[in-house]
Amino acid sequence: MENKNDIFNKNPKNNKQKMFKFNLYWMYGLIFLMLFALYLTNDSSASKELGWTEFQKLAQENVFDRMVVYNKKNLVEATVKDGRKGLVFRKDSATLGTNPKVYVKIPSADKFSDFYDKAVAENHITTQVSFEEGDDAIWNFLVSFGPILLIIVVWIFLMRRMSGGATGGPGGVFSVGKAKAQLFDKDNDRKVTFKDVAGLAEAKQEVEEIVSFLKSPEKYTELGGKIPKGALLVGPPGTGKTLLAKAVAGEADVPFFSLSGSDFVEMFVGVGASRVRDLFRQAKEKAPCIVFIDEIDAVGRARGKNVNMNSNDERENTLNQLLTEMDGFGSNSGVIILAATNRADILDKALLRAGRFDRQIHVELPDLNERKEIFGVHLRPIKIDESVDAEFLARQTPGFSGADIANVCNEAALIAARNGKKFVQKEDFMNAVDRIVGGLEKRTKITTADERQCIANHEAGHATLSWLLEHANPLVKVTIVPRGKALGAAWYLPEERQITTREQLLDEMCATLGGRAAEELFLGKISTGASNDLERVTKQAYAMVVYFGMSDRLPNLNYYDSSGQDWGFTKPYSEETARMIDLEVQAIINEQYERAKSILKEHASGHNMLAQVLLEREVIYTEDVEHIFGKRAWVSRSEEILELQEKANGKKAEEAKVTEASKQEDDTIVTTSDSKAVNA
Repeated sequence: MENKNDIFNKNPKNNKQKMFKFNLYWMYGLIFLMLFALYLTNDSSASKELGWTEFQKLAQENVFDRMVVYNKKNLVEATVKDGRKGLVFRKDSATLGTNPKVYVKIPSADKFSDFYDKAVAENHITTQVSFEEGDDAIWNFLVSFGPILLIIVVWIFLMRRMSGGATGGPGGVFSVGKAKAQLFDKDNDRKVTFKDVAGLAEAKQEVEEIVSFLKSPEKYTELGGKIPKGALLVGPPGTGKTLLAKAVAGEADVPFFSLSGSDFVEMFVGVGASRVRDLFRQAKEKAPCIVFIDEIDAVGRARGKNVNMNSNDERENTLNQLLTEMDGFGSNSGVIILAATNRADILDKALLRAGRFDRQIHVELPDLNERKEIFGVHLRPIKIDESVDAEFLARQTPGFSGADIANVCNEAALIAARNGKKFVQKEDFMNAVDRIVGGLEKRTKITTADERQCIANHEAGHATLSWLLEHANPLVKVTIVPRGKALGAAWYLPEERQITTREQLLDEMCATLGGRAAEELFLGKISTGASNDLERVTKQAYAMVVYFGMSDRLPNLNYYDSSGQDWGFTKPYSEETARMIDLEVQAIINEQYERAKSILKEHASGHNMLAQVLLEREVIYTEDVEHIFGKRAWVSRSEEILELQEKANGKKAEEAKVTEASKQEDDTIVTTSDSKAVNA
C-alpha cells in the first residue's frame, strides 16, 4: 500500500521550490559586473590590414613580436613590437593603444610556413608563431553582442520579479494594489459546515438565511423583497464569529472571498482604496458571492477620532472607498458582505447604517445548554470513558467561550497522555479547567508555616461568606497550593444573570472582602494577599456609583457614554461631585467590610474548622463546606433555569406528540374517504 506521506509529497504545492527573496542591491551589483565585463572584453587598440608582400617585408625586418596563424581562415594576426609601432602604423604610438595588431591574408598555411623558415634562416627573426584552427562565428557573435543580451535578459527578469510575475502574483511592486482575498468556491475542499457550529442557534439561523438568499433568490424577490447587502457579526473574542463564516463557506454553493481588515491597510498612500476596488471587481465577476472581512475594525474605525489624523489619512481613504463600493452609485447585486468584529462600538456610523450592513448578528458567550452542545462537538475526536459528562463540564465552565472550551478539551487530552492513560477521564477535564483558570500548580514554591496559616484563613473567609450569603457565587473548590501568581485560589460557580440587582452586587463585594476580614479578625494582622480582592471591589463600587446609579447621595445618575461618540469629556462632572463619588465608594466598601467581619464572628467556629481542613488537605470541595455549614438555603439560578428548560422541553415533546397524532388521524380520514370514493 502506498504510504500517505508519499501521497502528500506528490502534491506539486509541497514540492514547489521556494523562490529566493529579491533584493534591490543585487540589481546594482549585476549592472556593475556587466560594465566591468564590457570593459575587459572591449579592446580599443589600433588594428591594420596589410598585403602579403608588405607583410613579408616587415616580417623580415623583425617588426612583429608574435604571430597567430588561423588555418581555416588563411589569416595571420600579428602583434607589433613596442619600438616599431610607429613604423608599421605611421602614427604616434601613444594613440595606438596597448596592443595594436595587424592582419594579413596568406595564400595558405604551407606557403606561410615556407616563408617563415626561410626568414629565420636568412634574417634570423625572433618572432614567435602559433597555429590555430580559427574562431567560430557564433563565438564572435557572443563576444560582440553577448554583454548586451545579458543586460536585456537580466532587466526582463528583474522587471518580472518586481511586477510579481506574468500572473500578477503577490509581493510585486506593481501588484501592490491588488486585493489579497482568499477565494473558496464550490470545487474547493469544504471542511467546516453548520453541523460543526454548536450553539449560536439564532446567529446560525440568520447566516443560514443569507445562504438561502443566494441559493434561491427568486423565493424572496418574487414578493418584492431585496437581498440584504451585508451582515455584521458582533461579539466577544472566541465566540465563533469566524467559525460561522467558515461554515458559510462550507455550505454555500457560491464563491466565498475571505480576507482580514488589516489586508487593506498598507504604508503606501492609496493602496487600501485600490484593494477595495479590486476586491469588489472580482466579487462582481463571481456574483452571486459572499465577501467575508474579518476584524473589520482595523479599517472601519470612526472617522475623525484619530488624534494624529492628517489631510491624507490612508485608513480613512480606505473606509471611504469601502462605503462607496457597498452602497454607492454602482450596483453590487448578488454580492453580500459578511464582517466580524469585537469592537462594534468604535465602528463608523456610516458603515453601520441600513443599506450597508443591514443586519447586526450578536454572537454572545454561550449559556449552559450551548456550552453542553459545544462540548459535544469537541469531545467527538477525544477518547473518553463513561465518567465524562458533557452537562457536568458545562456547569463547571461558566463564562467560557467556544475557543476556551476547545482549549479545555485539548488540555485534558494532553494531561491524560502525560499521565499515560488510554482514555481521558473526568479528573483530567477538571485539572484542565483549573490549569486554564488558575494557572499551573507550583508545589515547589516554598511557604512558611505563618504564610500557610494566613493563606488558609484568607481562603476560608472567602469560602465561608460565599456559602452563607444568598446572592454570592456558590463555592466549587478552594486550594492553598500556589497557582500562577496566586498563593491560593478559589473556584466559584457564578450565576448567569441577565440583570443584576443592588443586593446581588453587595453580596458579591462582601464575599470578596471575606479574605481580608478573616485575616484581621482571626490573625490580628492584614497582608498584601488581598490586593486583587481590593482592586475588584473598588472597581465594582465605582461602577455602582458612576455607571449604575446605585448610590444614596447620587441616585439615578450615569456618567458613562457607552457609544463613545456623543461626548468627549474625560470626566463629565465637577470636582465636588468627584469628591461625593469618592465618599460614596468608600462608604459602600466600609459597610460591606464590617458586614463581612460580623458574619465571620457569628460563624467563627465553622471558619476555623474550614481553615484547619485546608491546612491539612490543601484542597477542599463543596462537600466539605456543606459538611461544616450544612446545605445552602438558596437554590442557584442555574438550577432554576435547568428546571424551566426541562419543563419547556417536556411541553414541546407533548405538543409534538399531539401534532403527530392529529396528523395520523387526518391521514386516516383521507384514506377512508378515498376508499369510499373508489367503491362508489
